[in-house]
Amino acid sequence: MDHQVILAVAGSGKTTHIINSIDPSKSNLILTYTENNFRNLRNRIVRQYDGLPEGTRAYTYFTFLYSFCLRPLCGDELGLNGINFDIPSRFSSRQKNTNLRRYIDSNGRIYSCRIASFIINFNLIDDVKARIKKYFDYLYVDEVQDFAGGDFNLLIAIASGNTDSLLVGDFYQHTYGTSYDGNLNKGLYDDHEAYKKRLEDSGLSIDEDTLSHSYRCSPTTCEFVTSNLGITIGSHQDDASAVEFVEDEGLAEAIFCQDHIVKLFYQSHSNYPCFSENWGASKGLDNFDSVCIVLNKTTEQHFRKGSLHKLAPTTRNKFYVACTRARSELLFVPESYLKKYKV
Repeated sequence: MDHQVILAVAGSGKTTHIINSIDPSKSNLILTYTENNFRNLRNRIVRQYDGLPEGTRAYTYFTFLYSFCLRPLCGDELGLNGINFDIPSRFSSRQKNTNLRRYIDSNGRIYSCRIASFIINFNLIDDVKARIKKYFDYLYVDEVQDFAGGDFNLLIAIASGNTDSLLVGDFYQHTYGTSYDGNLNKGLYDDHEAYKKRLEDSGLSIDEDTLSHSYRCSPTTCEFVTSNLGITIGSHQDDASAVEFVEDEGLAEAIFCQDHIVKLFYQSHSNYPCFSENWGASKGLDNFDSVCIVLNKTTEQHFRKGSLHKLAPTTRNKFYVACTRARSELLFVPESYLKKYKV
């Protein structure tokens, strides 16, 4: 059996690699987390293979858990009536791991953040593996860095099972997760080496070479990210591009008013009347040329001190995501220069 995780960099073609790895003559199970990723992935498979290959199925993660795993295995027995995506009640959180009331609300809906833990704690993992093996030859998982909490535990359990598997993701693009339940796997994405060890200890092999270079980012941008954030990223491009910290307030205001340059804010981008997005929310967007990153006070201080690598992991990751949206020039502007435009 081949069980592999490819740790990729931004713009390296993660989704393309999965699509090109598919053997349309085989049965393939493809999982991803968000609805946007699912639609993009499925549409590209359909375009490449002139339709969804027979035997190939793509699911969002929670649809897979509920429709493919829970409903056939115990849905009727438990009287399940859908998924509850709310934060579990305090009452349910006080219940033991083997008490159904910890997982299922009064309307028969199972809490999304506890589906994976339910499968694990009620010894259904082997049944899930058997179902995957029965119907599919290969398991593919896109954006693996989005899996957190109990979902990470379940993922590595089924990915190292009795079906060939390929997981692809970018550790440093972890800006949110599938779900969280208390302290389960808290800090999982704080340490790159510890994360790799968790994967390897579960029987998964690590590949950090195949998708180590970006098609989107210039060598200049990649060098900035590598040197300042401590995140190693190479480039397939040859042409350099501008990477500039804008000290002049007048120039910063001129950049703010240029509609073709997207402004990426740490948070609350909608407070500014311009073409904008938040750092973390820009993940997955690939249609920007020039990018202006607006530095909040903390990040500006680290930028000036040359200590961006000391940012809190989540902030660092969001900043990395923002930097790697740029196809050409990458500009940095202190948010204090733009306060007059805030609404």
